[in-house]
Amino acid sequence: MNHQPKTGITPEDVKSHGLSESEYKKVLEIMGREPNLVELGIFSVMWSEHCSYKSSKRWLKTLPTTAPWVICGPGENAGVIDIGEGLAAIFKMESHNHPSFIEPYQGAATGVGGILRDVFTMGARPIANMNALRFGDPKHPKTKQLVAGVVAGIGGYGNCVGVPTVGGEVNFHPSYNGNILVNAMTVGLADKDKIFYSAAAGVGNPVVYFGSKTGRDGIHGATMASAEFGADSEEKRPTVQVGDPFTEKLLIEACLELMKTGTIVAIQDMGAAGLTSSSFEMASKGGMGVELNLEKVPQRETGMTPYEMMLSESQERMLVILQPGKEDIARKIMEKWELDFAIIGHLTDTGRMVLKMNGDVVGDLPIDPLAQASPEYDRPWVSSPKLPALETKNVNMVLWTEALPRLMGCPDLASRRWIWEQYDHMVMADTTQRPGGDAAVVRLHGSNRGLAITTDCTPRYVKADPFEGGKQAVAETWRNITAVGGRPLAITDNLNFGNPEKPEIMGQIVDAIKGIGEACKALDYPVISGNVSLYNETNGKAILPTPAIGGVGLIDNLDHTATVLFKGVGDTIILLGQVGEGYLGQSLYVREVWAHDFEDESKMGAPPPVDLAHERKVGDFVRGLITSGQVRTCHDVSDGGTLVAVTEMALAGNIGATLTIEDHSLHFGEDQGRYVIAVPQAKAAGILEAAAKAGVPARDIGVTGGASLTIGTDSMALMTLRKLYEGWFPIYMASAS
Repeated sequence: MNHQPKTGITPEDVKSHGLSESEYKKVLEIMGREPNLVELGIFSVMWSEHCSYKSSKRWLKTLPTTAPWVICGPGENAGVIDIGEGLAAIFKMESHNHPSFIEPYQGAATGVGGILRDVFTMGARPIANMNALRFGDPKHPKTKQLVAGVVAGIGGYGNCVGVPTVGGEVNFHPSYNGNILVNAMTVGLADKDKIFYSAAAGVGNPVVYFGSKTGRDGIHGATMASAEFGADSEEKRPTVQVGDPFTEKLLIEACLELMKTGTIVAIQDMGAAGLTSSSFEMASKGGMGVELNLEKVPQRETGMTPYEMMLSESQERMLVILQPGKEDIARKIMEKWELDFAIIGHLTDTGRMVLKMNGDVVGDLPIDPLAQASPEYDRPWVSSPKLPALETKNVNMVLWTEALPRLMGCPDLASRRWIWEQYDHMVMADTTQRPGGDAAVVRLHGSNRGLAITTDCTPRYVKADPFEGGKQAVAETWRNITAVGGRPLAITDNLNFGNPEKPEIMGQIVDAIKGIGEACKALDYPVISGNVSLYNETNGKAILPTPAIGGVGLIDNLDHTATVLFKGVGDTIILLGQVGEGYLGQSLYVREVWAHDFEDESKMGAPPPVDLAHERKVGDFVRGLITSGQVRTCHDVSDGGTLVAVTEMALAGNIGATLTIEDHSLHFGEDQGRYVIAVPQAKAAGILEAAAKAGVPARDIGVTGGASLTIGTDSMALMTLRKLYEGWFPIYMASAS
């Protein structure tokens, strides 16, 4: 069989591979000749937005990425932080948006599988999964099917592989109707002196493939993830990978066993762009060349071409550079775990990637020129116009007894129990705070220390003001970790936006990154890993800008943590943090209760500003109360405002409350940097006094007790609120389409 790839590249070939005319001219300069189809495909995926970050890397370089506890920042498979006692936490968040819209179950499942591999390829045992999901209007005919498929895919893969899914977030908005977001995050643990990296080294060292066989699934997945959806999106099903969590479990154990043998020089998982990106990135980072014999690649389909093998994104595959002479050690481990093993090439000193098929050269590309010439665009951008503060004086106020039920039963606030009950969040037996709180808490096995983990973003804030919205997304995760007693250490980000070639979208990206950077600096909370997902548009209509943030913090003593539930009758409820103006702009109250008064969301006013100095002062004070054992009940104030926060605490503990706050904007305003705590009455005066000394605004807003929420002469039974809060998701998912 002739394996020589097609030559005579046409303009249609270039366009179908997602390369612009100017990019193809650069290809010709680098190659010194016309590429063949395999070589064109390699340029296509390596220079895709998904792999090269060509529209965003200029701005990503401005983010703070270092701290004394950061072992490895962006640039590797995942970020690494020192958490003391010889341990490192390794984590990252990554998107699988386009595949999950086309094939929800497999798209979400392989998103989980891919992020797991990013973490365990660095030597970590995964201990927790998180996710950040965005779906369209619940009334849209596809939304329910997408929710069901994505949740089943996440649960199916995570449950089978044996890693707990400990939390996440879910929002709904019509902008996601044609382009949902599925962002998956994994956290793992490793010995800090046994981290594995991906830079290849050693001329002649063997290049080894192990894991599953290569098939035709996922070809051009990276290119698809770098383009808008159009009317033909349903036809892209072949570009969605198919996952096998049982093989992934074997792969985790095999990798961790191999890592103990001291035979690995470098290791990389085959993620986006498969064999191409893994081999290219390893060789480029190490300044090496590589020669691959593609006929030796384990294949599960007959007649696969070099093009298909290099661009396949089949799952559960790894590429390793081994020390010479150690091949049999690795082979025996892979055979033990029933995984394919093949020596498919070796490293060279040529600086080139040479691809052979049965002795024929089917590709020959310079590695560093291709990698270093990856486009970096300074795209035109314009900032979003600043919105005025919301004018509320001419809007009819709605009684809290009418507004609160609407909020507690709305899609964005209703309990996510229907979702997280499908996830095994207790496997490994180290989850100490289950889903439903401010942050998940996972024990560091065999110790009394733990990690606090969260994901968050408020897209409506980012759309209204990308800079403030970017700040708020970071601050919210910092607050979530603080609210359970954790010390926030670092973040991973997943920047989901529309088409960067539109100046207004590029402006959202730039300003959001600036906001993220400012918050990370002020909170001493660096970015150590991340992912950018652009072109999230359908027929020219963009999603809400959604820079999802995943945060990780350390808990030194699990005996001193806080949860959201009220724990006793007669406890004093204290609001900590600046009350400010009672910001109703961009609030869920405005959207859900006053929606009929606004033709579009731009008229919902400016979002609440984020005072980072205030955020840090209040958060540090709250964390001190928790870690000293004075406070065991805490909840940060976010969507829906103070009244929603108190209601969630009451429902969690099944204990009511009587509140003394009667100001409408204080009930539902979403002012930032605030927490609600509940303490025994005897402790309240001391805490209020300590807050005053620390310069932290604090006020007594009520007392726990009863079976209702009461303000003045009005009350609502918790039973009524619970029915709305717990009922929305199961009723929605069980209803006829």
